[in-house]
Amino acid sequence: MPKPNTTNTSVNKPAVGRPKTEFSYSLDGKKISNAQIKEWLCELVCGDGFPYGYKKLTAALVEDYSLVINHKKVYRLCKELNVLKPQRIIKPKHPKRLAQRIEVIGPNQLWEMDIKYGYIHGEDRFFFRLSIIDVFDRCVIDYHLGLTCTAKDACRVLRNALKKRGIKPSMVMPLVRTDNGPQLISNLFREVCRKLGVIHERIPVKTPNMNAHIEAFHSILEDDCDLYSICR
Repeated sequence: MPKPNTTNTSVNKPAVGRPKTEFSYSLDGKKISNAQIKEWLCELVCGDGFPYGYKKLTAALVEDYSLVINHKKVYRLCKELNVLKPQRIIKPKHPKRLAQRIEVIGPNQLWEMDIKYGYIHGEDRFFFRLSIIDVFDRCVIDYHLGLTCTAKDACRVLRNALKKRGIKPSMVMPLVRTDNGPQLISNLFREVCRKLGVIHERIPVKTPNMNAHIEAFHSILEDDCDLYSICR
C-alpha cells in the first residue's frame, strides 16, 4: 500500500500579530491618541529634541508627558512623520517662519488655526476638530469635524475661509498662525499656502499663548461638550 505524501507544502497565510493601536495610555490611565503623540513628537523635534534619536524621544515623551509608550512605537510614529534622525539633517524647501507679536487693527489681518482632539466614550475612538478664527472679530470662519484630520482637510478649511471672506488672489492675504501639528507643517499645507499667497507662521514650541484665541475657543467648546455629556 503506497504511503501518503507527507511533504510539507507551504501555504501563504496572512501574518498574525498584534494589531497597531491608535492610542497609548498616560500614567493616570487616560487614552492619548496617536495624532496627539505625533504632535508632541513634532514639538520635541522642533525644539530641544532636534538632535534626539527615537529612543531619546521616547524618554522625553515619558518624562514630559507622563506617557506609557515603548521605543518601538515611537520609532514607527517617527517614521510616519519622516523625523527620524537621518532625515532631520535635510533642509526644508520652505524655511519655517516663527510667529511674532503684532498689533491687529482690522479683520482678515491675522487668523489662527488649530486642531482639537476628543475621545468618543463607548466607541473607543477619537474625533478631530480643526478650526480657523479671525483674531480681530473672534469669528470662527470655517472648521472641519471628523474621525480623521489630514493636511488635505487643513487645506480645504483654509480655502473655504478665504472664499467665505471674499478674499481673492489679487487682494491682501491674511497671516495664518498655527502650532507645529503634523498636518500644519506638512509639505502639502506649506505648498498650498505658497500658491494662495498666504503667509504661514508657526508659534515656537511650548508657547500656546501665541495662539491664545483659538486655544480659548477650543477650551470653551470642550467645557460645553463635557457639560452636555454630564447633563444628558
